Amino acid sequence: MYKKQRGDNLNKADRIKRMKTPEVDPKYEGRVPPGQVVTERFPILHEGDVPEYNLEEWTLRVFGLVDKEVTLSYQDILDMPQTTVNCDIHCVTRWTRLDNEFTGVLFTDFLKAVGVELKSKYIMLHGDNDYTSNIEVKDLLRDDILLAHSFNGEPLTAKHGYPLRLVVPHLYFWKSVKWLRGFEAIDENHPGFWEQNGFHLRGDPFKEERFSGEDLGIPEDEWVHKDYD
Repeated sequence: MYKKQRGDNLNKADRIKRMKTPEVDPKYEGRVPPGQVVTERFPILHEGDVPEYNLEEWTLRVFGLVDKEVTLSYQDILDMPQTTVNCDIHCVTRWTRLDNEFTGVLFTDFLKAVGVELKSKYIMLHGDNDYTSNIEVKDLLRDDILLAHSFNGEPLTAKHGYPLRLVVPHLYFWKSVKWLRGFEAIDENHPGFWEQNGFHLRGDPFKEERFSGEDLGIPEDEWVHKDYD
């Protein structure tokens, strides 16, 4: 069902495994995961082109192993209880950004608002450009998981996921799917796009769950050459 996508990316995991592993600044010990570099930049990393949207036509689906399927409009999301979460974010390419404020709808509030019962332990997250990422339901039920539309008091930029992205602070940031379009409840923990291409099924940064295979070094400067806000 979830076959490998875009074969030109199959070597990305291998490429970043070869990076030199940086030392964490001692002043961040306990807050910043091993092998990360703190930056004030917000690097831009994604697959495919940046989508353009007509918000009158935009939808978000909840489907799969649920008691009822739901399709929501953007206004439906804005009408739900809004929360601002301050969190640190950690990218698998070794950058960490501290004290980020995202505003949107907590996933727990989202579930209550849509009235859907999930009948599985796993979710396939769907973003535009046919992007997918798998996640366990228990990881979504934490008190800081957000369907975010704003960052630091301003609407998300297009390159950072406007109009809606998921924010999952306790996992590597590839799990925080940009251009979010769907939650699909699934029967097994099927790998998503990057998980099929060499990355870990879960991605806990404090356990350095970067890769599905041999854990070699990731270049500390992989992210430095990316565009950023």
